[in-house]
Amino acid sequence: MRDVYVVSGGVSKFAKARPDKTFQPMIKEAYDYALKDIGLDFKQGIELIDGTVASYFSDHFLRQLMGGAMAQDYLGMDPKPNKRIEGGGATGGLCFQGGWESIASGRMDVCLSYGWETMSHVNTWKGNEFIALASDVSFDYPVGGFYSGYYAMMVVRHMKEYGTKVEQMALVSVKNHNNAFHNPYAQKRRKITIEDVRNSEMVAWPLTMLDICVMSDGAAAILFASEEGLNKLEKASGQRLQPTKVTGVGSGMDAMRMADRPHADVILLPHEKPEDYKGLKYPGVHSFRSGRMASKLAYQMAGITNPLQEIDFVELHDAYTSSEIQTYEDMGLCKYGEGGKFVESGAPFMPGLDYGYKFPEQGSVPVNPSGGLIACGHPVGATGLMQAVFAHWQLQNTIGKHFGDPTLQVKNAKRGAIHSHAGTGTYVTVSILEKGF
Repeated sequence: MRDVYVVSGGVSKFAKARPDKTFQPMIKEAYDYALKDIGLDFKQGIELIDGTVASYFSDHFLRQLMGGAMAQDYLGMDPKPNKRIEGGGATGGLCFQGGWESIASGRMDVCLSYGWETMSHVNTWKGNEFIALASDVSFDYPVGGFYSGYYAMMVVRHMKEYGTKVEQMALVSVKNHNNAFHNPYAQKRRKITIEDVRNSEMVAWPLTMLDICVMSDGAAAILFASEEGLNKLEKASGQRLQPTKVTGVGSGMDAMRMADRPHADVILLPHEKPEDYKGLKYPGVHSFRSGRMASKLAYQMAGITNPLQEIDFVELHDAYTSSEIQTYEDMGLCKYGEGGKFVESGAPFMPGLDYGYKFPEQGSVPVNPSGGLIACGHPVGATGLMQAVFAHWQLQNTIGKHFGDPTLQVKNAKRGAIHSHAGTGTYVTVSILEKGF
């Protein structure tokens, strides 16, 4: 395999609705930004990019098959190769890894990955119905299968198994909303408290409205290159670029029906021992085995032996505050059962930012400095790519430039992780990016 670099990225404004643009110009909004950031124009992009990977979650939101083909045409990329990727909530993360594969394999020297969703085209209840089609429609869906119900059940089990508290979940929402306040791309920009979260409308106990991510319109784009492609881009732009290197990719899957997931030994990460989890029924419905597998493979490829000590920040798929806590454990940021205490310690909060609460370990490994899905937004096909764009900017130390505010810049960041998640943990991807210049 060849080394793969992220050269540039762009994100459209995430919003509850984007009536100002159809999906093609919304994608171009992100793509144009990625080109401009490295000093290229539209014509040069057409000349230098060898092919594209497109991602969007649902044909139902768009009411249009072949959306990827239409976007490819709009971006002036015909007749170059293109493929469309779909994998539930992990669609954007899979698209990121699809772009990486196009370069690593030698098929392309420069590849554009772009994704989007236009969820505002339907009412919220209908959108939830479409999203629920990513569950088993023969077994789970007929018995009330909206995802808020699934995740409520999972966190209730987590609470029973480990003593996790609703206030710990609320802290995740406080963190992510307060981070998004400083992110101009974010859909929800307001500061909140634990009381705000618990007093918001109950959706599926114990999950309230502020425990759950938002439906969004938005797009994101990532430009990948090999070393040879990087040289071509630098020559065309007339400047030395600041790439990020993709050093690890991992993915995992699990049975669609949670009842089909067997109890077995915990998949161990390098810093863990079997006795850490003696007697634990794993994965049960309290943990995501696919997330643990994706993490293990990505860490192995990147040479990471202790993620808490060796990763500077994580952009994590927080469709629910509960799933963020569960994922801390899957990614090995803390042991299984300690996710609630981990957020309570302040470790995943941004250092130096005032959240209205005092934490003993604030900022040891910031999680979702962007605001995550809960506050920044979740236009599904774009989400994993949005995470990659923000991670790229973090490693370039250019958050202040792109946000117009340096508050969310993780100081001296050298390595970050992005995490995408689908279904009830059916698909999960983890990718590791490092400073490449």
